[in-house]
Amino acid sequence: MKPTPRRKAREIAVQAIYSWQLTQNDIGEVEANFIADNAKRRFDAEYFSQLLRGVATNVGEIDDAIRPLVDRPLDEVDHVEKAILRVGVYELRDCKEVPYKVVINEAIELAKAFATDDSHKFVNGVLDKVVKTFRPEE
Repeated sequence: MKPTPRRKAREIAVQAIYSWQLTQNDIGEVEANFIADNAKRRFDAEYFSQLLRGVATNVGEIDDAIRPLVDRPLDEVDHVEKAILRVGVYELRDCKEVPYKVVINEAIELAKAFATDDSHKFVNGVLDKVVKTFRPEE
């Protein structure tokens, strides 16, 4: 099954956030580079930009939601896992049109694709708790 344009947008957003976390480059520059590098791929560029800019703009609040749910300082969380968690928390918090089960499933798939073997369990556990904060009605 071919990934949907939105799934590809999430994949590229996680890669861009990972890059941004490591380089601390200007988010606009990171965005432009990733859009240019992926110009031939069919992905939802608008959603990619929303995720990337949403995470960058709200990183403090997003990290505040993650911090009490992990068993180590956030600085010690793997950069790939952190990027995936940041995208997932942003979607749970700010993209209410996306069902929470979709957000969590997409994050799990991203962890399986990009992170270490058991990362998907860690990501699932954290986001499952974040749902209670940002979407208690669901």
